[in-house]
Amino acid sequence: MDLLIAALQVTVSPVTLIAIFSGCLLGVIFGAIPGLTFTVAMALVVPMSFALDAAPAIGLLLGTYIGGMTGGSVSAILLGIPGTPSAAATVLDGYPLTRHGKASLALGTAVVASAFGGFVSLIIMMFSVDFVAGLAMRFGPAETFGLLIFGLSTICGLSAGSIVKGLIGAIIGLMVMTIGVDEMSGMQRLTFGTITLQQGINILVAMIALFAVPHVIDAFVQHYRSDRELNELADVRAELPSIRDLARNFWLMLRCSLIGTGVGAIPGTGGPIAAFLAYAHAKKTSKTPEKFGQGAMEGVVAPETANNAVTGGAMIPLLSLGIPGDPATAILLSGLLIHGLIPGPMLFLEHSLEIYEIYLAIVAAYAFVVAIQLLGIRFFVQLLRVPAHLLAVGIVIMCGYGAFTIRNSVFDVVAAAVLGAMAYGLNRARIPLTPIILGLVLGPSIEREFRTAMILSEGRLDIFYTSVPAAGFLLVAFLIVGIQLFKSVRAYFAKSSPKVKSDASTQSN
Repeated sequence: MDLLIAALQVTVSPVTLIAIFSGCLLGVIFGAIPGLTFTVAMALVVPMSFALDAAPAIGLLLGTYIGGMTGGSVSAILLGIPGTPSAAATVLDGYPLTRHGKASLALGTAVVASAFGGFVSLIIMMFSVDFVAGLAMRFGPAETFGLLIFGLSTICGLSAGSIVKGLIGAIIGLMVMTIGVDEMSGMQRLTFGTITLQQGINILVAMIALFAVPHVIDAFVQHYRSDRELNELADVRAELPSIRDLARNFWLMLRCSLIGTGVGAIPGTGGPIAAFLAYAHAKKTSKTPEKFGQGAMEGVVAPETANNAVTGGAMIPLLSLGIPGDPATAILLSGLLIHGLIPGPMLFLEHSLEIYEIYLAIVAAYAFVVAIQLLGIRFFVQLLRVPAHLLAVGIVIMCGYGAFTIRNSVFDVVAAAVLGAMAYGLNRARIPLTPIILGLVLGPSIEREFRTAMILSEGRLDIFYTSVPAAGFLLVAFLIVGIQLFKSVRAYFAKSSPKVKSDASTQSN
């Protein structure tokens, strides 16, 4: 209790609170701008933390991390362009809600769901850090590969009723992410002898292309056809979900918090995987799955809850084992090491006060993020007042700059334009973009974990079915695909049978 009081005194000091607030604000801004992710923001604030004491320095980094995880939902909901890869699943129902005039409610719901997921993951982290860390360490390449295949199988539930189109989209996503130089062998793949293609397609560039460019093209097409609709936003305010809505989605948020925490605790996974797994879970357990993709509030609640629950889950292996799960936590690890906090089992014994300070800094960060988001909703939605074609011009500039700054490469800007034009054509062909996104997000991890597992087993496939978790994930994935195929075949024959009967009756007459 004395340590908790001492940590509270340090956390509520003006310097620490200002540092946490500054990090949250910077994270929200960078997370909301496509291309400028919160990882970039964290890299920028690391040098600033050198001159600070440990508590405000770690608070600054944690605030940027947490603010960035929630900030991606702003552009995802308002513009249909995810500010971060983790917010890609939020677009699927968040943007349709905006088009239905529910932008404020969607943003308010996303804020509440994000805070809920973050707090639940923090509680789990505090009380089960040793257990969860030990469980996560049992996930080797084979187990992680099984989990990722299970995540990829969710394309069956996200393919707009056509498993064939879903598989086509997933294959396109997997192919795009194989472009470049193989990290393990150094071989060139799909580069066609072009030097610029050797750097591959960055996932953020692909996200900008898939979401921003088709949106811009549609805006200009609608403008020149003069059939665009003007948004009436005379009375825009921060709108929170009602107690009744929260109660109805409570168990969904709790389950998605567990999904996000579990996925976050496994190194090499991260927010995008957790968000899509939660979205697929919400759709499968919903009584009205047909509303998903059309503006279902559960489609915002589930990914945002899981996405932010990843923060607490990722801190478990980071603090207890010193293993960062993604680039953001790797930067956070560097901040801890700079200030003499060496992650591992001894950290909880030798630096108990600092551990409590980290817990309280996370609580303060989520409180600040909620305040920033709620106060900012009124200003965020003013973007919808701008005519669509003029807003599209701003989006082009913002996304072009964001694509360039990722790697300071003009090739990334050209790649975004080319992939965006292809995405527009796929939209016209009614091939869903969600499986493509899943292929982009999961493809590199699937390949890396599979090849690592094969190296460890010296080329034997038994590593995948002798491990109970790996075999379980793969079995469930195959069941999901099989059930969806059965439903698709049954639906096809159900549609064709009335036509056969009508033809037969016509011939008899």
